[in-house]
Amino acid sequence: MNAIIIEDEIKAARSLENLIIKLRPSIQVQAKLQSVEAAIDWLSDHEMPGLIFMDIQLSDGLSFDIFKSVTITCPVIFCTAYGEYALDAIKANGVDYLLKPFSEDDLRAALEKVENFRNFFQQHSGNNLEDLIRKISVDEGKKSFLVFKNNKYVTVQTDQIAYIYIKYTSPSIVTFKGEEYTITQSLDQVQNQLSAKQFYRLNRQYLINFAAIKEVEHYFARKLLVNLQVATPEKLLIGKEKTAVFLRWLEER
Repeated sequence: MNAIIIEDEIKAARSLENLIIKLRPSIQVQAKLQSVEAAIDWLSDHEMPGLIFMDIQLSDGLSFDIFKSVTITCPVIFCTAYGEYALDAIKANGVDYLLKPFSEDDLRAALEKVENFRNFFQQHSGNNLEDLIRKISVDEGKKSFLVFKNNKYVTVQTDQIAYIYIKYTSPSIVTFKGEEYTITQSLDQVQNQLSAKQFYRLNRQYLINFAAIKEVEHYFARKLLVNLQVATPEKLLIGKEKTAVFLRWLEER
């Protein structure tokens, strides 16, 4: 089985790899990645491994940000020094949550748990664990938002939303009809409620609906220009370092 390690401390990643080899020589560590960006790039360009060992606090953010850009369909063993992210880890394909410093027995138990899951699902469903996780991971997301405008509460269906963007300091929903509603939640909170297959976070300001994309064209400096069916206050550009991830998202629709 192939595996990758996402860990920003080189020494810790090397020690984990050595322990994996000791306990399960059949597991081949394909890559050791130190950041969210590096993990997204690698997962976008390679086949999904059979298992991921993932730290949570990386050099450029939390590893949960990886799940916002890439659909991970394999089991994840989280290895972290922080206990407060356990619930988030469970939601992110986490089959075990090892608190550093963990022992050889802790890792052995986690690997046995992965193997038990595989054996159980193969025996009872005829599917492998990755297939089942892929099905479970299909998240339909939030169906509607309750907004307040002109002294009235209005329900806006998610599939009516063309994009959501930061206007001044608060996010605003823009529908396919051009209607605009201000919401009180942060853009990060909204993103976490929506389907990652339907909505894509272009940058810190914009979250767009796949159905709203009219065309994508090449722009200067190897950037991409995204044109929506509904006008936006500014051009929607994707930097060259993120084009591969965005194109991969388009292909997986």
